[in-house]
Amino acid sequence: MTYALVFTEQYNRRALRFVKRHPELKKQYLKTLTMLEVNPFHPSLHLHALQGKLQNLHSVSINLSYRITLEFQISAEEIILINVGDHETVY
Repeated sequence: MTYALVFTEQYNRRALRFVKRHPELKKQYLKTLTMLEVNPFHPSLHLHALQGKLQNLHSVSINLSYRITLEFQISAEEIILINVGDHETVY
């Protein structure tokens, strides 16, 4: 089963800014999106629910320093991308 990635206008702006600031991570970023679409539960993504003010969101790892936050709707088979960046930016 594949999931539909939903790219909001706000997320697209953030992602564009992220890739401009970190061109060396573009390949890893795109690989993360592909894996997320195919199998969001893949162990290397480290999918986990967030707590506190972000309690309705989840996070996946691009690498040790960078994350993508997302809204994960299993019933609709959709993944709505929210933010991308380092730990401080997305949390």
